[in-house]
Amino acid sequence: MNANIKKNKNIGSDFDDFLQEEGILEEVEMVALKRVIAYQVEQLMEEQHFTKTAMAEKMHTSRAALDRLLDPENISVTLQTLGKAAKVLGRKVTISLA
Repeated sequence: MNANIKKNKNIGSDFDDFLQEEGILEEVEMVALKRVIAYQVEQLMEEQHFTKTAMAEKMHTSRAALDRLLDPENISVTLQTLGKAAKVLGRKVTISLA
């Protein structure tokens, strides 16, 4: 090995290791998960021709609560709100700890 080449501490590690070292792995995972959920709800709403107003009414919640659910950056969504959306869309929520 050439003595002039500095070893990069991240070579050979994966991106999760890097995020863990930076102390942001959990936050990044939560934002990614929320983006997927928001996308799925939005797609199902489009397929079933629900406007935001109609969806909120069917969920018996406020439009603001639905907007929080659909905001991919806002990870502060309640299970109750998610459950209501799933029910209206003919789906169910499944959560597991891995």
